[in-house]
Amino acid sequence: MATIAWIGLGHMGTPMAGHLVAAGHEVRGVDPVPEARAAASARDIRVVDSIAEAVDGADAVFTSLPRNEHVREVYGGDGGVWATAPSSALLLDTSTVDVVTSRFCHEQSDARGFRFVDSPISGGIAGAEAGSLTFMLGGDAAAVSEAMVLVEPMAGHVFELGGPTMGIAAKLANNLMLFVSLLGVAEGAQLAASLGLDPHKFYAVASVSSGDSWPLRTWYPAPGVVSTSPANRNFDATFTTVLAEKDLSFALAAGEQGGLHLPAAQIALAQFEQLIDEGYGGKDCSLIVKYASADGRVAGFDPEHDRSA
Repeated sequence: MATIAWIGLGHMGTPMAGHLVAAGHEVRGVDPVPEARAAASARDIRVVDSIAEAVDGADAVFTSLPRNEHVREVYGGDGGVWATAPSSALLLDTSTVDVVTSRFCHEQSDARGFRFVDSPISGGIAGAEAGSLTFMLGGDAAAVSEAMVLVEPMAGHVFELGGPTMGIAAKLANNLMLFVSLLGVAEGAQLAASLGLDPHKFYAVASVSSGDSWPLRTWYPAPGVVSTSPANRNFDATFTTVLAEKDLSFALAAGEQGGLHLPAAQIALAQFEQLIDEGYGGKDCSLIVKYASADGRVAGFDPEHDRSA
């Protein structure tokens, strides 16, 4: 069994690290948020106070962080991973970052004698809890092979996608598909409702027909239809609008670099940006359904109940 450092004990990181503990690994975790630290301790993760303490003698270091700047600081800052971890440790970043940041992590890790695997995930909080995430791995073949064994307790599917940044490339392309699909689900659900269709009956049709998709089955934007839908809880987030905007902006930046035309993704991004501007950045990204309604009101959402930025 391995000694593993886990940096970033949020809604994804804590259950993921917990699965590694359950598999018999020793896991030392770091997070500045007291609630996250308490939740991790409840899963038998040994919570420590610094990156240096977490990575001391570690066989592997996982990072699960919100944004590019957090990843760069955790790896490259004073007291960060590169400065304090043993060079024998395998480094795996499960964060969703842009391609430039992922390439930076690969190049700088290699320059310092570390092996680095970009290891983004798909499946959301539910997948993290269930240990059924999809892992997309990019890096040196030997390092990726080692990473595949390590991530197995957290995963339903693990894909070896090629060299450095190929994992994050797959994640960004996948999330672009997710959010464009979400836009279609939002518009289709509102059209069905406006035409008088019962949402339960329409969902039953769409979920076994050509309208089926992951966001339809997981986030159908009407209360009482799908148990995992944020519409059941005033659109409290399973995937915040702020994170959706971040991921989609990274995908569009990569597309722009390649000279691609991605108009559907640009529409979705504009709606996420509008939600953020209206103060709903902390709400679930599926709240974009309100822009498809005739008057901006949707079943399951009371804007006065809880507005989070």
